[in-house]
Amino acid sequence: MPARVVASQRDLCTVVCAQGELLAEVSGRYRLQAEQGLGYPVVGDWVVIMPRPGDGRATIHALLPRSSEFTRKAAAGSSAWHVRVSEQVVAANIDSALIVMALDHDFSVRRLERYLTLAWGSGAQPMVVLNKADLCAALPERIAETEQAAIGVPVLAVSAETGAGIDVLSSFLRPEKTAALVGSSGVGKSTLINRLLGTARMATAAVREDDGRGRHTTTHRELVVLPSGALLIDNPGMREVGLWRSEEDLDGSFSDIEALSRECRFSDCRHGSEPDCAVRAALQEGTLDEERYRGWRKLQKELAHLSTREDVKERMAARQRQKGIAKFQKSFRKDRR
Repeated sequence: MPARVVASQRDLCTVVCAQGELLAEVSGRYRLQAEQGLGYPVVGDWVVIMPRPGDGRATIHALLPRSSEFTRKAAAGSSAWHVRVSEQVVAANIDSALIVMALDHDFSVRRLERYLTLAWGSGAQPMVVLNKADLCAALPERIAETEQAAIGVPVLAVSAETGAGIDVLSSFLRPEKTAALVGSSGVGKSTLINRLLGTARMATAAVREDDGRGRHTTTHRELVVLPSGALLIDNPGMREVGLWRSEEDLDGSFSDIEALSRECRFSDCRHGSEPDCAVRAALQEGTLDEERYRGWRKLQKELAHLSTREDVKERMAARQRQKGIAKFQKSFRKDRR
């Protein structure tokens, strides 16, 4: 029967199905497929299970197709070329991605642009939630900065501590629709969920006073059902927001620069010394912010670098496959003699 994953730790998941909540582990065949690249189920996934009579457990046999997935780059160790770089799926089958930023030391427009790029690439509708509005003396300015970076994306200032703006946030969360909270540690994601739930279910902790950095209070991903019937996924804070997919994901988060690029004389304009460059003209006129342009170029280079690494990895894998084929052919000819 189908079931939805509401909590997961590698090959062991908590799922909800027609029989209620069950503890489920992947089958041996699924585990083999997961290690070969399929990956283990994540929170939000729909899976096919076989319940075990009498013990409240089940076996996961298959992963159903995902309608969306919020992913980031996950690297083991360093960013050296020999280190395997892989995709980490943070949440699956989400309708909206709520990017939570705190209006204190955490506030960073450049980091927001990264989150927006991941959100647009996920297939979910992004929304920016500015938390700790009660602690911000320059709230209108911060909202304006955010709106300039998050073009076409709803921006909402709230205070999980006082409850200000929570009713408006609740109205965005529709019954039977799934939203995922993403953001750094200490931005108040767990406090937001507690406020939306009306009960202190998630553990919370204050940020450090010396540097304003957050502590990891959420150690695992979990899907909760709000009183309204909306579904919400809490995620551990992200220390790094590594991009994963392609340069096309920048179109959503930098739609203003992409629109300018289409007005350049040359379709392959690099916005350097080419004549009639609309992007460079906007920079000179001051209609395009210099820092925003630099952030766009930085993310472009990062994605291009990642694409190059993937191409190299694919060529190396193809070379290994070819060596294996040649070895088999040589052995076959030898046996024939």
